[in-house]
Amino acid sequence: MSRFDLTTSRALWNRSHLDLESDEVLAQILDRGEVAAWREIYRLAAGPGEEAARLRQRILRLCRTVPLSFPHLFIAAMGSLGEPTDPYPDVPPPADDLA
Repeated sequence: MSRFDLTTSRALWNRSHLDLESDEVLAQILDRGEVAAWREIYRLAAGPGEEAARLRQRILRLCRTVPLSFPHLFIAAMGSLGEPTDPYPDVPPPADDLA
């Protein structure tokens, strides 16, 4: 499987560069990214080590606190990677009509 260059994601239309350490940028990719970008985020989160574990935890936190279009998708994905998840999480309603 080839890697997707996250710097080319359409979700970053208003950004000058990719900064995955920024919760705002990560939330923007989760909310407005294309499937290839989501797959790349999943690949990064599935990796070994503390950096991947922090990414998984940040994704879960963002899904519970930021209005995203498909938070349950990302929560389930992080659960499949071994992160403890609530089967019926409370999430903010989406900010638009995509849900």
